[in-house]
Amino acid sequence: MGCSTALALSERGVDVTVLERAVPGAEASSAAAGILGAQIELAEAGHGKDRPEDVAPFVQAREGWRNWERVLRDATGIDIGYRVSGVLRVAHSHEGHAMLAREVEWQRTRGLRADLLDAKAAHAVEPELAPEIVAAAHFPDDAQVDPPALLRALTIALTRSARSTVRAGATVRGLIVERDRCVGVHLDEADLRVDATVLAAGSWSSLIPGVPSALPIVRPVRGQLVLLEERPPRVRSIVFGAGGYVVPRGDGRVVCGSTTEHAGFRKEVTAAGVHGILKHALSYVPSLGAAQVTRMWSNFRPYVEGQGALVGKSALPGLYLATGHYRNGILLSKASADRVADAIVT
Repeated sequence: MGCSTALALSERGVDVTVLERAVPGAEASSAAAGILGAQIELAEAGHGKDRPEDVAPFVQAREGWRNWERVLRDATGIDIGYRVSGVLRVAHSHEGHAMLAREVEWQRTRGLRADLLDAKAAHAVEPELAPEIVAAAHFPDDAQVDPPALLRALTIALTRSARSTVRAGATVRGLIVERDRCVGVHLDEADLRVDATVLAAGSWSSLIPGVPSALPIVRPVRGQLVLLEERPPRVRSIVFGAGGYVVPRGDGRVVCGSTTEHAGFRKEVTAAGVHGILKHALSYVPSLGAAQVTRMWSNFRPYVEGQGALVGKSALPGLYLATGHYRNGILLSKASADRVADAIVT
C-alpha cells in the first residue's frame, strides 16, 4: 500500500518519502499468494449479496491490473507474473454443487463471466483435478501476480522517480499532531514534517502512537502458506475449495494456502497449519503429492472487524489511510493507491 500510493503520488507531481522500518515488502505484501480474484472473493466472502455496490470496485480493481502490469514492466523491465489463469471453485458433494449453481447464477445476473461446470467439463479445464470433484464454478477472468516480483518492480519504479525517496530502516515512533492536525512523524534521528501523512502500516497500523483512538482497530490475522514445485509443471488453473487454494505460477511453482488464525503477532509456521494446507491441496489436486516442498512461511492480514479497508481521508486532518485490506491487499493495491493520491492532491 505504501509503495503503490507513493508511486501514484509521484505520478501526480507530488514529492513523497516512503518510510519503512525494514525493507519495502518485507511483511504481508511479499508473503501473499497474489490472487487477483475479484469474483472468487465475491463468492468466498459473500461480498455484494447485501450491498451490490461492492461488486464494481472488486472487478474494476482486477481489470486495472491489465494496464498497470504493462506500465510497471515498461518502467522497470520486471515481469511481475501477471497471468489471467482463471479460477475454479470446486465442490466434492451435491450440496456443494447446488451452492455453486446459486453463486454462478448470482454473478451472471450482474454481468460477470461465470460458468457452472460438471465433473467432465471441470476436468477439461484442469485435468489435474481430483476425480472426486463433482462440479466447479469457473471464473475465467480472475488472474494472479507474483508478489515478490511486484514489490521489486514497485521499489525500482520509486527509486527511479525523481519525486520519490525510499528510506529503509526508518522506524516511525509516532505521529506529530499539532492544533488537531497531523503534520508529520517522529523518527529516531529527527522529526519529518510533511503536508500529508499516509498510514500504510498494515497489521501494525493501530500500534503507532498518535493514531486517533476513534479509528477502527486493525488486527493481525495469520496466514500460513506452503510452496511446492512440480517438475514438469502440470497444474494450470487456480483452484479454490472449502478449506484452501492452489495457485500455480506456470513455471512449476505452486503456492498452497492458507490458514486464517487470530494468533496475535506470532509468525510461526505450525505443524497443524502445514498439515491442513497440504490435506486440502491434495484433495483438490492429488498429483501435487509428488511435488517437492520448497518453502513454508506465514504473515499477517490486516483485518478490521465489521467493515472493509480503511482508504482515504481520516477524521484527523493531514492523515490519510491505506490499510485494513485483509485478504485483498494485492487485488486492491492500485485502486486504493489512486483513491488516496486523488484525495491528497484534490
